[in-house]
Amino acid sequence: MSLQQKINEDLKQAMKSKREPDLSTLRMLKADLQYELTKTGSSTLEDNQVIQIIKKNISKRKDTAQEYRKASRIDLAEKEESEAKFLESYLPPSVPEEEISALADKTIAEMGAKSSSDIGKVMSKVMAELKGKNVEGALVSKIVKSKLT
Repeated sequence: MSLQQKINEDLKQAMKSKREPDLSTLRMLKADLQYELTKTGSSTLEDNQVIQIIKKNISKRKDTAQEYRKASRIDLAEKEESEAKFLESYLPPSVPEEEISALADKTIAEMGAKSSSDIGKVMSKVMAELKGKNVEGALVSKIVKSKLT
């Protein structure tokens, strides 16, 4: 079952059992998936496309939660954070730091990178290798920078 199908099934189950927080979160995610489908003109999305949309949704919710915290609206911030946590359950397991570090070492050796001026080149190649996997760009950046400075 594809990730898109799983989301659709979970949406149906949330409707039947009237799980409101999950239902509203899944409806917003489904709307974003539908928008992407109309943009691409296809009937289904690849799992890596769905993962990217989920990551955008999580990022939006975390940013919004931060803004709510600045405005002392803790109740709304917690709601956004719980929605982000719920969406994270649809992502594949995170790539371990050791794997990222090993990939960075391999890429640096292949490219012959020596200084901090090569960080951008190494980053783009490492991120391309990790495309479609659950990995934070900030973590990859930190690892690559530590190896080239």
